[in-house]
Amino acid sequence: MPNKVKAAWKAGKAVVNGWLAIPNAFSAEMYSQAGWDSVTVDMQHGVQDYLSCVACFQGIQPSGATPMVRVPWNEPGIIGKVLDAGAYGVICPMVNTKAEAEALVQYSKYPPRGTRSNGPIRAGVYGEAGGYQKTANDEILVIPMIETQTALDNLDAILDVPGIDAIYVGPSDLGLSMGMIPILDREEPEILKIYERLIKETSKRGIAAGLHNSSPKYAKKMIDMGFKLVTVGGNDVGLMVNAAKAAIKEARGG
Repeated sequence: MPNKVKAAWKAGKAVVNGWLAIPNAFSAEMYSQAGWDSVTVDMQHGVQDYLSCVACFQGIQPSGATPMVRVPWNEPGIIGKVLDAGAYGVICPMVNTKAEAEALVQYSKYPPRGTRSNGPIRAGVYGEAGGYQKTANDEILVIPMIETQTALDNLDAILDVPGIDAIYVGPSDLGLSMGMIPILDREEPEILKIYERLIKETSKRGIAAGLHNSSPKYAKKMIDMGFKLVTVGGNDVGLMVNAAKAAIKEARGG
């Protein structure tokens, strides 16, 4: 089945992404109905494991949002399993070198383009019989995270790796690597200059730049800057807690 995020990027559109830290199919189902273009299960910093990831995919599916995963690390076992479960995109943290980017592509692609093992236990049943293996290499998004000074130093080499579809910026870790506090919606001139560089370098290679955001206002600003994938609200927990706090404050008279 075609990847809607990839199709949107091809059409020059930005996509708004949701983020799941809660390991529950029901909350994933309700959250996914909000109108997200894609929804990402966070196996790195969310409280998700493989079984909850599968359950969340089942919750996401009725909405039509594109299911993606942030894996905990650049490791072939978990990357293969989330793809077998039906992930249409793999966001991988802490990709700092060309070799690490090449490994991520290898783990995500079937031969001859990679070393992924065959066994799409869930992903393979959605679509024509035998068709998944024919289209997976082209439809699955491979997205390394750029979130350290080392990655910035190696940016050109990482972006030039064949098979990379996009990059995803982790602002908190990027700030930490530069001696700053870990926050999302950054306004430091040096960070905004980095964002401009990332957009310029990805755009000229025909790949997308993504960014993790807190407020929808900031996410819109980043879309206007040129980012093609923006996550809003941090994650489902953040949106829920902030909405609850606002409701309580209003009920108590501000």
